[in-house]
Amino acid sequence: MFVPRIAAQEEFVNQTQIEIGGRTLTAETGRVAQQASGAVTVRMGDTMLLTTSVMASAPREGIDFFPLTCDYEEKLYAAGKIPGGFIRREGRPSEQAILNSRLIDRPIRPLFPKDFRNDVQVVATVLSVDQESDPAILAINGASLALSISAIPFQGPIGAVRIGLLDDQLVVNPPVNRMDESKLDLVVAGTKEAIIMVEAGAKEVPEEQIVEALRVAHREIVRLCEWQQAFAAEVGKPKVEVAPSPKDADVDQAVDQFLAARLDQALFNPNKALRESALDDLKKETVTELGPQFADRLPYLSKSFEAKVKERVRGKILDEGMRPDGRKTTEIRAISCEVGLLPRTHGSALFTRGQTQALSIVTLGSIGDKQKLDGLGLEEFKRFMHHYNFPPFSVGEARPLRSPGRREIGHGALAERALLPVVATEEEFPYTIRLVTEILSSNGSTSMASVCGSSLAMMDAGVPTKGQVAGIAMGLITGNGKVAVLSDIQGIEDALGDMDFKVAGTRRGVTAMQMDMKIKGISIETMAGAIQQAKEGRFFIMDKMNAAISEPRTAMSQYAPRMLTIQIHPDKIREVIGPGGKMIRKIIEESGVTSIDIEDDGRVVIGSVNGESAAKAEQMIHDLTGEVEVGKNYKGKVVRVMPFGAFVQILPNVDGLVHISQLAEERVGRVEDVANVGDEIEVKVTEVDRQGRVNLSRKAVIQEAKGITNGDWIVTERDRGGPRREGGGGGGYRGGGDRGPRREFDRAGSRGGDHR
Repeated sequence: MFVPRIAAQEEFVNQTQIEIGGRTLTAETGRVAQQASGAVTVRMGDTMLLTTSVMASAPREGIDFFPLTCDYEEKLYAAGKIPGGFIRREGRPSEQAILNSRLIDRPIRPLFPKDFRNDVQVVATVLSVDQESDPAILAINGASLALSISAIPFQGPIGAVRIGLLDDQLVVNPPVNRMDESKLDLVVAGTKEAIIMVEAGAKEVPEEQIVEALRVAHREIVRLCEWQQAFAAEVGKPKVEVAPSPKDADVDQAVDQFLAARLDQALFNPNKALRESALDDLKKETVTELGPQFADRLPYLSKSFEAKVKERVRGKILDEGMRPDGRKTTEIRAISCEVGLLPRTHGSALFTRGQTQALSIVTLGSIGDKQKLDGLGLEEFKRFMHHYNFPPFSVGEARPLRSPGRREIGHGALAERALLPVVATEEEFPYTIRLVTEILSSNGSTSMASVCGSSLAMMDAGVPTKGQVAGIAMGLITGNGKVAVLSDIQGIEDALGDMDFKVAGTRRGVTAMQMDMKIKGISIETMAGAIQQAKEGRFFIMDKMNAAISEPRTAMSQYAPRMLTIQIHPDKIREVIGPGGKMIRKIIEESGVTSIDIEDDGRVVIGSVNGESAAKAEQMIHDLTGEVEVGKNYKGKVVRVMPFGAFVQILPNVDGLVHISQLAEERVGRVEDVANVGDEIEVKVTEVDRQGRVNLSRKAVIQEAKGITNGDWIVTERDRGGPRREGGGGGGYRGGGDRGPRREFDRAGSRGGDHR
């Protein structure tokens, strides 16, 4: 009989552990996914991921870039959820999954040989989530491990940590469920020697505290790298050798001589379109002139031209401090700001910096317009959204329009993160806010232009903000022992430089950062200098923005919905909604409002295009939820007639008795002579007795109309006469029927006070 040898699998399983931020990170290989080039399961607490790396067996022909793909796969079973939608399975990646894919890609991409052309795919699959340990951080470390133990020529490892600021203390890998309390959300990845990638959101944190957080992060990164190196040395495979591309000294020399007197004239031009056109013409001229001489080496001839352009741009900056458009390293391009361009939108702004131009538009909606999130995180809804669009015409290209790619989603999320700390809370400003930035022209740092344009547009829309948010992109050129940090980089400096470092914030501090490297990292000292230089540039940009608009408008657009907030007792929510939503639909239809949103705490937000509709809806809700007030007049409907008087409904589920003696000034022989079922009459509440029964008087209303104000209209128990009605549909009782337990609450809250 065959008996499977289950235990034999354990012979190939290798496991290692390290403590980071007071919790144990465990990595294991050999148990699953053996056909991948490298496979590692990483776990912290009950959060667990499988990270795999696979390399194609041969280079991809005809490409001049490294074909790396990184995917972060959210499986909703990891959080015990069933996907929404008709098919009930995971579809396209969520926005957070795309952002996490980018977090994996950005720090590992610079750490492959320059001439490596084999396809490499890294996949991080989330298997279990405990809402304490961050799966994104595990994915980055797991990807590094999967690459390090494989034969793929990865020049790592890298480590990654998240730094929070809780109770004014920097915390390594804080619990995910406490990040809402944190003033800082900083993800840092790097090697033992340097930092490669930074992603941060912050609540106006000072630059000095950001630098200190980077130092804390790198100390932990060094430990993680040493741990991974030890694991790779134990279980890793030998790395594949990558042969460098052959050089051709003869071609290089010929190109150098041909371009000596021509390159600067074409290259150094502040106009991007003219510069690119001149360089294209010069490249064609170079190939035409030198092509016959090197007919068998034309591909290398083109590469040599491009290498010479890169060398000249970098050399001019390092040796002379001169950039392609003539600026100095700290100089910012010309800026113009305009607001209120679009007549029917709720807010708009056009921000132009050099040849980069962003049009930002604000749309305000009801609380019910929140975005529903279907992911592994704790957040289920989002009321503040920023979307970024990059049409092909912005770079002078003609190509098909597609849905947003990873770059567009990443840029939109960065601007959203930068702006969110200054936006009023939902309680202060009960709107869903959607920002859209259309990039109309691109020549570097469009994401930071979208931050500036969106900040202006929110002020134009009257959104309460704490101040302007400005963003700037910093670049880096290194070589021959020299370092140059560039403020406000343009496209060519991004493409040919070593760093793209975006910093956004207010005058009080940083709200967002994002750094990517093309080299193998940057020192913290150089980063600290770049952060300070970015602060100076940010303040310069903010001055230009404040010249256009410095405070949110006090009046909103006439086309924006008006939101009226009232408070009701939570016990009254069901009365406003009604069975199956019948009552709330009726209020919306009869009042003409656009929306009514009710929160669990009894907060009701009424959305309307005009104040009259909102006031009508408010009154209808007050009528449904308000308490009966002694001395107040009500227009009610006669619901029942008895020999001793008429019962009049003055509020839903609340009716009171008009004694026959209080139906008119004169004596009334029969109730039906004055009031019949279905009649609408105006009455005054004269008493609510200790049992909650309501006494009404029509006589008092008539006397008031005649100017009789002796106040002698209180009906006493002796005046009532006749049989007492018991129970039954809430008649004569405040709230009526089975009211259930009552909670204490203030009078203003019970009557829908606290208007905003």
